[in-house]
Amino acid sequence: MFSRAEVEAIAALANLELDENEIEMFARQLGDILAYAGEVQQVDTRGIPPTASVLRQYPADRPDQVRPSLPPEEALANAPDPAPDPTPTHGGLFRVPRVIG
Repeated sequence: MFSRAEVEAIAALANLELDENEIEMFARQLGDILAYAGEVQQVDTRGIPPTASVLRQYPADRPDQVRPSLPPEEALANAPDPAPDPTPTHGGLFRVPRVIG
């Protein structure tokens, strides 16, 4: 089981305000999760190759196929602030608000 101080520290990192009942509940739940993770780690996996996914093939694994697409004018028709590209071979650009920095 997690201690009260550990739950409060995790809540502070997550910027959460917890009342007394929630602190007790989360301490119990987090302890249960770690106990279950300990059980899972005890499973013998020798001879089983590491796997990133249970799927053998992803839809993106298909071969590339050249298909017709929208002309740049149509693609940019509903853009709120399209930016025309100076090079005619690339078409226009989507201008978006700055998000980082």
